[in-house]
Amino acid sequence: MAEITLQAISPFSGLLARAAAHGRPAAPGLSVRERAGLGLATVLVRKGRLPELQQAAQSLWGMALRDEPAVSGDGRVAFVGISPGGWLAVSPGGGWRFARELAQRLQGLASVSDQSSGYGVLRLSGPAVRDVLAKGAPLDLHPREFPPGRSAVTDIAHVGGVLWRVDGTALAEPGDMSGGSFDVAVFRSLAGSFFHWLEESAEEFGLAVD
Repeated sequence: MAEITLQAISPFSGLLARAAAHGRPAAPGLSVRERAGLGLATVLVRKGRLPELQQAAQSLWGMALRDEPAVSGDGRVAFVGISPGGWLAVSPGGGWRFARELAQRLQGLASVSDQSSGYGVLRLSGPAVRDVLAKGAPLDLHPREFPPGRSAVTDIAHVGGVLWRVDGTALAEPGDMSGGSFDVAVFRSLAGSFFHWLEESAEEFGLAVD
């Protein structure tokens, strides 16, 4: 019997390749980069255990865990606030193993669920990033109202997602374009619909795939 090998496929891989085939504008208003291979997990604090969870986060990662719509942590491990007592934990790698290790470390303090294959995450940056997002997200993204490290759970063109700002924080990476940088996580099953909207909305400004 032939051996069957399963290979993980990114929810945005074919979409980004198609967009990149159109070429790169000389001065793109929006730059898109997929954050593939992330470890993702939802973390929900157990009743009455928030102080202990915050103490554990400080001990494990040197993180001041904030119970608000904000990002705690750095490029190694970040907790994105998605609800009172709830976070989307993000790691640069590890896949489903990240959630398993997180559950072990936070045992008794929080409920942890793997989301590594459930979300697709894009890094959006560039001088027109706020103009593009404003076409679909009912949020005030002015730097005064949505500063570095702020997060939000919102609909973007009727697609539910989690949005957080990374420029000006330890989450930023070399190559992020000036004008602002945001990460957006959408459910895998809606990746196609979201990217179609993103392409259409960015057409007047120019879209580049990194």
